[in-house]
Amino acid sequence: MTAEGLITLKSSAGPQETLDRLAAAIAEKGMAIFARIDHAAGAVEVGLALAPTALLIFGNAKGGTPLMQATQTIGIDLPLKALVWQDPSGQTFLSYNDPLWLAQRHGLGTAPVAETMAAALKTLAAKATG
Repeated sequence: MTAEGLITLKSSAGPQETLDRLAAAIAEKGMAIFARIDHAAGAVEVGLALAPTALLIFGNAKGGTPLMQATQTIGIDLPLKALVWQDPSGQTFLSYNDPLWLAQRHGLGTAPVAETMAAALKTLAAKATG
């Protein structure tokens, strides 16, 4: 099953290493990590099991603000998010919303800022999964 607007890449590393690589690549780009959410740890806290699943929320105002100036509703999808998760076979993946799809979702068409974000995310994802 593939969700509309979602890009998913297979990682050559395990979940923690993929997450750490992504965080390092984000920092290298000068972006801030606003939150790191460990969904699997949250599941354990309520007595449930969940394969490794972690979300990074990141970005910078210089990239996101122009999109929100054009249409504030895109703020529901910003800052950017990336999910690192492991499937039942033990394969690790990295998923993120395509900024071009987000721009379309909010009626911005092909916004140049979204194109820049898409290229940056592609690079970050390649560093994390490669």
